[in-house]
Amino acid sequence: MNEMTFRDGQQVDSQRILHTPSAFARACLMHLQEVGTLHALRPHTSQRSDLASYLFFIVVDGAGTLTYEGVSHPLSKGSCVFIDCRRPYSHATSDQLWTLAWAHFDGPTMHGVYRKYVERGGLPAFHPDDGATYLDLIAQLRATAASDDHIRDMRINELLCALLTRLMQASWRPAVRRSGTGGHSRIADVKAWLDSHYNEKIALDDLAEHFYLNKFYLTRLFREQYGSTIVSYLLSLRISRAKELLRFTDLSVEEVGAQCGMPEANYFSRAFRKIEGVSPSEFRRRW
Repeated sequence: MNEMTFRDGQQVDSQRILHTPSAFARACLMHLQEVGTLHALRPHTSQRSDLASYLFFIVVDGAGTLTYEGVSHPLSKGSCVFIDCRRPYSHATSDQLWTLAWAHFDGPTMHGVYRKYVERGGLPAFHPDDGATYLDLIAQLRATAASDDHIRDMRINELLCALLTRLMQASWRPAVRRSGTGGHSRIADVKAWLDSHYNEKIALDDLAEHFYLNKFYLTRLFREQYGSTIVSYLLSLRISRAKELLRFTDLSVEEVGAQCGMPEANYFSRAFRKIEGVSPSEFRRRW
């Protein structure tokens, strides 16, 4: 597919690829809708809403403003934007006419991915330490969308997943900075302690007392830092260990539960089934 050059009402010069994904890509993959670059020719504002799309763009040069859900975010060279276009938004260049590189995309799991991004502290607009990776990913998306590669949809999916991984990393950092380095260090100690003591009886009140932290502060900080509640993280550790013991030892199901910090057999079976979708005995049989 060839890249097209547009001049929109003397407002912008843009080079873009309008990509039409296959039915397979729409149903199963992260898929690209549009990718390109634009340079503003004069100050202007673009407004949209109700687009079945997610938008990422980076300010290559110049400055402007994003307004998303009624909140304004100043943007400068290097600023990045990641938003759900189903919600109202607008972006406007300042007198420092900007150049943008962007991608519109969607996927069957994007609603959940974006929700997780927001839960982790991800912002509609942020300024990364290094925008070169984002620019490189946009360039690779443009090249791939323009190619005749017979697995183009799979390669686009791979690149969009890499972009989302980068964005998830970016959503992590603001929470760490807000917490402060001291809080960050102490929560890392909590996680390390859980990694070593998951097979013991652990109560949140006792954990908070052990680390001299308020339990509500501890809970909030852990979720910000690791994207999970303490209870969910602890359960994940225990189930992972249980799967290992079920597959590679002859311990009974009850003994496995006890060694993983869940000595009550019925609770262990319920918790295991909730995570894995099958009972511990059925998991052992299948594997």
